[in-house]
Amino acid sequence: MPFLTMLMRRITIIVILMLGLLQSCCAGVRKYGVEVVKEYPHDSGAYTQGLFFQDGQLYESTGQYGSSSFRKIDLATGKALEKVDFNRKYFVEGSVILGDELFILTWESRVAFIYDAATLKYKSSYSYPREGWGLTTDGEQLIASDGSSRLYFMDNRFKVLRTVDVTLDGRPLRYLNELEYVDGKIWANVYTTDMIVIIDPSDGRVTATVDCTGLLPKALRDSNTDVLNGIAYDAANERLYLTGKNWKRMYEVRLKEKK
Repeated sequence: MPFLTMLMRRITIIVILMLGLLQSCCAGVRKYGVEVVKEYPHDSGAYTQGLFFQDGQLYESTGQYGSSSFRKIDLATGKALEKVDFNRKYFVEGSVILGDELFILTWESRVAFIYDAATLKYKSSYSYPREGWGLTTDGEQLIASDGSSRLYFMDNRFKVLRTVDVTLDGRPLRYLNELEYVDGKIWANVYTTDMIVIIDPSDGRVTATVDCTGLLPKALRDSNTDVLNGIAYDAANERLYLTGKNWKRMYEVRLKEKK
């Protein structure tokens, strides 16, 4: 994407978010920042597209044509314990485990993959009728984003069961990216921003925003460092982790409500 186009898109998103946040003070939308609890190494070559825990184990899907992968990650070192590489024609996006199957989306290829969750062996491919972006689950359904303001609730063969349109103070909120299901709410990165939104899955309303500005210090950034993207919740230990595309660190964080 041309730099100027990316810049204008980022400015537009920030303006929309700021207008929504200004009005949300009176609309009951809670506002949080983050406080770092602990930091961990993260592979700076990993263009993070999906991030999640399953039974205490961390997993990550990474994008880019020619370097897309799915990884079983050692949290302490950031190294891949197991890794599945994809054909260079695929740009891998969100991923999640539901039941005994691993589901992986691709960006523009209009294809989704299913793997065996235990062995990471390929099982099948499905035609997918839209761009793949983020993917999570509530334990019963798959929940996906496509870069718009819409979330798709699907069965385990990608059949859409229902959709919700996400709004912040009544306005559509676009560019929903990586997703995570946390305590009955859907958390979503907003692409090209340092903002995470917390969404009521019943009606798509944003109930809270999380400002992650400054999470990755300037000293740890270089020319390859990209945007915040990657939310993983370890439900067993009630711990929340954040990272970004080509970031050198992953952070355990806690929310800190803004006054």
